[in-house]
Amino acid sequence: MNISRIHKILGLLMLLPLVAWCATGAVFLVKPGYQGAYEMISPKLYEIEENISIQPQDDWLDARLLRTVLGYHLLVKTPQESLHLDPISGKVRALPSDKEIAQLLRDAVSANNARYGEILEGEGSSYSTSTGVSLTLDWQNLRISQYGRDTWLIDTLYKVHYLQWLGNSSANKVLGVLGLVLLLLLVSYGFTLYLSRRAKA
Repeated sequence: MNISRIHKILGLLMLLPLVAWCATGAVFLVKPGYQGAYEMISPKLYEIEENISIQPQDDWLDARLLRTVLGYHLLVKTPQESLHLDPISGKVRALPSDKEIAQLLRDAVSANNARYGEILEGEGSSYSTSTGVSLTLDWQNLRISQYGRDTWLIDTLYKVHYLQWLGNSSANKVLGVLGLVLLLLLVSYGFTLYLSRRAKA
């Protein structure tokens, strides 16, 4: 099999990955909709109005006193874990009721109704909105993550770009390496053809 034929076969094999790389690369360059898709949400904080005395423990690395629509929170980090405490009693604050979590989430996203709309059904720490965005509350650290259709689309484009097509981490790595090898071979054979044609000319 001559070099020209090998080059054509490699070109056909790499046609789909090359088109995918070009198309997704253009999206990553412009980054349309990234701001909303990966927006960071924090609970809405209110002014601390009470004089609360905190007695730090020896193993506390960090402590933050916050006030949300659900009241006061003391977030503590130790070498082993993160703790969500009641600053008055010093006891661990249990996960609130579904109604209270929905209230906290509703308050947090109230500044961006266009993206989040209304808080709909949910259970535990995960809730959905009327605009199709999923909200998840990390109660221990009092953080909120969001995942919408646009987030899914951009994540899917990343998977396409990096040849994560097989649904398995190990298999995706093999496919990625294979794609790079084929690309290098395609370039190498193309350059070899170029040099051979120049020599003949």
